[in-house]
This record gives sequence, structure tokens and C-alpha cells, in this order.
Amino acid sequence: MPMMPVEHALARLLESAEACPITERETLSLAQAQGRVLAQDIVATLDLPPWPNSAMDGYALRLADWSGEPLPVSQRILAGHAPEPLAPGTCARIFTGAPVPAGADCVEMQENVEVLADGRVRFTQALSLEQNIRPQGQETRCGECVLSTGTRLGPVELGLAASLGVARLDVVRRPRVAVVSTGDELVEPGQPLAPGQIYNSNRVLLCSWLQRLECEVIDAGILADDLEQTRAALAGLGHVDLIVSTGGVSVGEADFLGHALREDGELDLWKLAIKPGKPLTFGHYRGVPVLGLPGNPASTLVTFALLARPYLLRRQGVQAVTPLQFQVPAAFAWTRAGTRREYLRARLEQGRALPYRNQSSGVLRSAVWADGLIEVREGTTLAEGDAVTFIPLSEVLG
Repeated sequence: MPMMPVEHALARLLESAEACPITERETLSLAQAQGRVLAQDIVATLDLPPWPNSAMDGYALRLADWSGEPLPVSQRILAGHAPEPLAPGTCARIFTGAPVPAGADCVEMQENVEVLADGRVRFTQALSLEQNIRPQGQETRCGECVLSTGTRLGPVELGLAASLGVARLDVVRRPRVAVVSTGDELVEPGQPLAPGQIYNSNRVLLCSWLQRLECEVIDAGILADDLEQTRAALAGLGHVDLIVSTGGVSVGEADFLGHALREDGELDLWKLAIKPGKPLTFGHYRGVPVLGLPGNPASTLVTFALLARPYLLRRQGVQAVTPLQFQVPAAFAWTRAGTRREYLRARLEQGRALPYRNQSSGVLRSAVWADGLIEVREGTTLAEGDAVTFIPLSEVLG
């Protein structure tokens, strides 16, 4: 069976996600909604700003009243106070954010005025209509959709909702994700290691990552290398939205998760043209989606970042699931054209992408050193200085 290109696998995963969206919702306060996905459009119920206001500390005037002579000050307007209409032939002392009084059509900043001994104000620079005035509805108009269903809510989005007076938001229910580790060689940190055993790093990597994605995490523990126990464990997770496993997904004699999916479930894709991460598997067991990630830690990191994360976001209705990526010069040469798309743990140094010295799929330390991934496409060679695609880890870790 030929290896599947990365973009084909992602398209298949997103298609599957769209076929079983999480439709349940809950209503949360702004303080509780950080990181959640909006389940209903937010439509402005007022103009923003709701009235013309001053962009500067200064003086408001009617330009037609000014002939070059000083103007008396008829009122003082602070933010949060409603002004009186501007008296003809006068100006008003005004502060940033304060409503512009009716009749005024210009604000001059205080740095460009001279306050005379009798309290009148001389304007020392040329003036123009509407200068330093933020018009009503400059940001948004009543009835306009300002945040769409499927938006992930971060500090900026929550701040915008607050500016419109919205106190509670309808959001998509948290995805329930079970994390399963496989392999007799795995031991949880804090326990003694027997010969041939290693500590289970993938469990805490995935659980903490899923929590950052605002998922409800069910820790299903470590599965022994036993087919019947694997089947029973999978069957007991029928209440979750997704099972994420690490290890045991290839076609080896001891890869029991892969066997269970092939024999008792539905296998939708496996064996990707990606490095690290070739043995990624996706299927269903008794109707529950199962995403089997490779067991090596760097493989787990790369495949979760590029495939599992977009799948989970799309299940919640998020459309923008592709991480920010940009072109930078390579600080290395790549002389061997591979048959799989490679993702190198790397960092930016003086604007150039430098890969970690050891790209083994078992070296998680490389990702601690790195601040992103370099994408090297199939059949590609690179000379130092050539442009490469760089994906910041900050784009995929949350």
C-alpha cells in the first residue's frame, strides 16, 4: 500500500471531522470562555463607538467659528460625561475618549494651542474638519456580525465581546478525548524502571496539550500488549469524542491497537508519507474515532501538531485550522531528496532556520531546544540560504 501524502491525510481527517461535529453547546461568562469555540454569531447591538469622541486631549471647536482669533472655553468635557451642545463662537476643553459636543466638528491637540492669560485659546496650526475625531460606528455598526460561529476565543475576542456589552457567550462543548498509551515497556514517572522499560513521556505531553486546547481529558492509562485487553479498553471508551493513542499502530506482531482496528473496527487511513510519524493511523472502533499516533515522542509531537490538532478544532467548527507559516532562509544544506515530507525541529537564529543536530524521532529534547518546525518537501534538496517553510511551535501548541 503506497504512503499517503500529508495533505491528503489532513483532508481526509477534516472531512471526517466535519461529518461528526460536536453540536452540544453551553453558555459561559466571559471569564470562563477563554480558549473555547464560539457556537453562535455575536451581532453588535450598538454602534462602536456609540458617539463621536475625541482621539486626543485638546480643544473641540466648530471650524466655521474660527477665523484665526482666540476662542473662549465654554465647557470642560471628561470621558464618561455627557457634554452640552457647543456654544457658538466658543471651544470646549476635551479629553481623550470624551464625547464630542454637538456642533463641534474639529478637535485640536493641546500641544498645538496656546492658553492666554484671560483663559482664551489660540490655535497655532492649520485646522481641518473632523481632525482627531473618532466617528460614531468607526469600529462597528449596530447589526453587524463581529465574531462568527467557529471563532476560537482568545483575549482579543473576549475583549471585543466585552466592548459590545456581551457578558455571556454560547460556546461548543469541550471535546471529550481519551488518551491511551500502549506497550509493556512503558512506566509512569515516579515508578522504578525494570530492565527494558522506559518512562511514558507521551501521556503527559498529550494530556497537557489537550488541556491547552480546552479538551476534557480522560486518562485511559497504559494498555498491556494484549489484543483482548486492547479490545476491552477501546469498547469501554464509547462515551468519548475521540480516542488518541500512542504506539501500537503499525503492523508488527505486537501492535495490538492496529490489529484491533483492522479486525474489529474501521480503518480509514494509515502509513503516511511523513517523517517523523509514518505509522499514524485513523479509524473508528464501534463508532468512536480513534487516532493512533506513533510511539516515538518526536513523532507524537509532529503528528499531533499537524494532524490531530486540526481535526479536533474542526470537530468544534473552527475553519481556520492551518497554523501560521512563513518563508525564511535555511541555515543548513539538505543534499538528500527524500520520499517523505520531513519536519525538522528547528529554531530561528538571526532570521535563519537552524535544525537541531539530532532529528531522531525518539529525541524529545530537540523540541525543547526548538521554537518551530522546518518543512522539507518530498524530492527536495536545499542549499544554505534557500527559502524554507517555518511553522512556529507557538502556533500549534495551543
